[in-house]
Amino acid sequence: MNHPVLPDVASTQHASQPHPIKWVGMEKIALPLIITSQSHEPMSVSSQANVFVSLDDPKAKGIHMSRLYLKLYEHLANQPLSLELLKTLLSELVESQKGISRAARVDLAFDLMIAKKALLSEQIGYATYPIKLSISQVSSGVNLSAELQITYSSTCPCSASLSRQLYKEAVEERFNSQTIDKQALLDWLVSEQGTVATPHSQRSFAYLQLDFSKGYFPDLQALLEHLEQVITTPVQTAVKREDEQAFAKLNAENLMFCEDAARKLKTALESFNFIRDYWFKIEHQESLHAHNAVAIDYKNHS
Repeated sequence: MNHPVLPDVASTQHASQPHPIKWVGMEKIALPLIITSQSHEPMSVSSQANVFVSLDDPKAKGIHMSRLYLKLYEHLANQPLSLELLKTLLSELVESQKGISRAARVDLAFDLMIAKKALLSEQIGYATYPIKLSISQVSSGVNLSAELQITYSSTCPCSASLSRQLYKEAVEERFNSQTIDKQALLDWLVSEQGTVATPHSQRSFAYLQLDFSKGYFPDLQALLEHLEQVITTPVQTAVKREDEQAFAKLNAENLMFCEDAARKLKTALESFNFIRDYWFKIEHQESLHAHNAVAIDYKNHS
């Protein structure tokens, strides 16, 4: 069966206003991916992909969009994600444009689900971590970056100090003799009257943008778990009472202003030889105030 020759405006017409364009492509393409980890089984995730090429020929009417879409699926759909796979994709994206493009970029946004054990019990639950990977092939080479988010708990050192002061005053008022009956003190501490004040805690977030060294591809699960250990008080999933008590103790041992969390994170990032640049924001969504406490730091980013 003979098929009619269909018009191809992008190839046969020229731009009426000839200018190159930095990036042209498509966003939010549904794409299944497989994420691998050195210590865990490969994980299938649902992602949204953005794919772009540069339009360097100022006379070209437009790029060949469908070629980008097909190359994206050919190389990434249900394939274990790797640096070599992405580099091959970028090269073929440029080649698919038949000389009108010299650069390519792919963004992959997905949620990574990680199983987390409770602090003391045998409970296991799952936490999701939003991730965005961006890789580009430009004149300077191939650049890979990631955006990550970590959720944790922070207890205010100032509020904890004020609470301890109230406990001191309450003990002085309740037990005003020179000697204190130990059992009476213990009974009072576990009673409702013994809850004099509680320091305020808040759900807190670390938002990170990391640029990786040339040739490096991160083990995302290992990186997230390491950064959670650095911050020390990541949010929990399934817990029993002993886990909740252990979490309260962990928070008391790691009182944090947003500045404290920022310094912990900065120390870790500066120690990583596979990160050439970073930007991060610490956000403590306070329960005392209706506004957030924030700390921002970076290496070379402005």
